[in-house]
Amino acid sequence: MKKYWWVFVFAAPAFAFAMAALMVYYMMAIWSYSGKDVVFEVKPGEGFSRINGRLHQQGLISNPKLFHRYAQINGLMTKFKAGRFEIKKDSNMLDVFDTLIKGQSITDDVTIPEGKNLFEIAEILESENIINSKERFIELAKSPKLAQELGVPAERLEGYLYPDTYKFTPKSDSENVIRNMVQVFDKKTEDLDFSQAPLGLKKHEVIILASVVEKETGASFERPVIAGVFINRLKKRMRLQSDPTTIYGIYERFNGNLRKKDLLEKTPYNTYKIGGLPKGPISNPGLSSIRAVLNPEKHSYLYFVSKNDGTHVFSKNYKDHKKAVENFQLNRRARQGKSWRDLKDKK
Repeated sequence: MKKYWWVFVFAAPAFAFAMAALMVYYMMAIWSYSGKDVVFEVKPGEGFSRINGRLHQQGLISNPKLFHRYAQINGLMTKFKAGRFEIKKDSNMLDVFDTLIKGQSITDDVTIPEGKNLFEIAEILESENIINSKERFIELAKSPKLAQELGVPAERLEGYLYPDTYKFTPKSDSENVIRNMVQVFDKKTEDLDFSQAPLGLKKHEVIILASVVEKETGASFERPVIAGVFINRLKKRMRLQSDPTTIYGIYERFNGNLRKKDLLEKTPYNTYKIGGLPKGPISNPGLSSIRAVLNPEKHSYLYFVSKNDGTHVFSKNYKDHKKAVENFQLNRRARQGKSWRDLKDKK
């Protein structure tokens, strides 16, 4: 028996540790939270000690030292996820751990409409309490480094923040939100064949033109027609002359009133002053606008003008276009248009 003395020497500490761990586990299990169901928020970057203290202050755990010891024994000190979690009545301290580490965070739905630019998306996300700062979101969305990291061949992520309905945790990190939106863009467009784009447009150029098409009409059935107009103009080396491109070039100081001097100001986006496509996307297009550019309607139209109801009059020459402008833009009564949806419903 004496020759096995070393087994007891080495086994005793392990046995003592196991017994201590078992006691901690038991003590964690016997107490339970008796209040109402409550939502507890783990903030991004928040350390264990602060989380532990807040849990105790709110009466969600009975013994912060025991809670800390359990986390140490099981290597859980850094395992908490940022988010909002529901801790239910009668939860013991083991349940609280499971909820904060393995539980599904409570999220809020936020819808990003088609055609919004990065500045407008930042406003929406901040107003819906999804992000803390629209300025931080804009800074990241304009970051060439982040764009490169996410595989976007541009200086900013405009055009790749896919318009959709998302589930985000309130006060989410702006970079995580952006990464999520770009991932959705990649997923939504992975089956599109960009190699068949007209005029040999590259993928990024398709997105640029789709962003312009998106801003020019809210009527989805018109998008292939408008895409066809722009393709025809590019073929003839005519300038696109799209008002939304002018606005985007001055967006951060635009007051909502597009003036003649704005149209005459040369920016990398103003297609009244530059040939070809703008420098980059001017909005974040939906799938229908991207598809419209990939498969534009074949016709001879070179011009279009708004009918003030969300749709447009298309013309093959400047003479007819000028007449349409007189009828729909210079005619005061005609400018008091109705929604094309309203007109459609009355037919």
